[in-house]
Amino acid sequence: MTGLRESQLQQAADLLLDARRTGNTISDLPPELQITSVEEASFVQDLIAPAFGPVGGYKIGAPSLDATPTFAPMPAAWIHASGAELPGRLRILEAEIAFLVGEDLPPRATPYTREEVFAAMASCHPAIEVLETGFTVHTAVTKLTGAADLQFNGAFVYGAAIPNWQSIDWHQERVTLVVDGLVRVDRTGSNTSGDLLRLPVFLANEGAARTGGLRRGQWITTGSWTGNTPALAGSTAGAEFSNAGPAQLLFS
Repeated sequence: MTGLRESQLQQAADLLLDARRTGNTISDLPPELQITSVEEASFVQDLIAPAFGPVGGYKIGAPSLDATPTFAPMPAAWIHASGAELPGRLRILEAEIAFLVGEDLPPRATPYTREEVFAAMASCHPAIEVLETGFTVHTAVTKLTGAADLQFNGAFVYGAAIPNWQSIDWHQERVTLVVDGLVRVDRTGSNTSGDLLRLPVFLANEGAARTGGLRRGQWITTGSWTGNTPALAGSTAGAEFSNAGPAQLLFS
């Protein structure tokens, strides 16, 4: 990446940071600042996230079993326990399954096995990710440009730890998403990655060059089961998994 391009990507990050902080959203990035690759999107993400404080974990997902996962850092300040009251502009909800890292997984030459990665997880939780963005209409920008804005992460809310989560058949797990008492989504086995357990393994291995390794206390949330569901100011919302249990929040 040339010095000129790094300067342009810094400008893109500054525009998105200003939009996030002030609420003065932008319709799009200027043509010369458009994001043209996953690497550029990651570069901008890694400029934006530290501006909000320490990284508290990562959101990761994939659109299919064969697709390469993509991930973005989540600021620790945006991570909350179930029942949290949150501000918001978009207030778009996704029901997810998340893991809390219990032991450091530093970068190493030999890839971690799936067994090693999950032995290092302290617990597994139901969760809700709330999407927010510095863009006025998040669907009006290109996928890569949107990805640069922390893949639209705005908040992450985790429920109680799931007992014996290893025994759950995630392909048969049912989830409902309820907003203001109405079931808005009801699906089974609907995580788009095809195998959500592959995502933390990817993050621990292929993601390590960028993250510096996973650290105890960080969260990994593994993509939406319910698509994107909007809510209004003052709404209460809850995700309920058949075995994994609930996570809830309130919009102020």
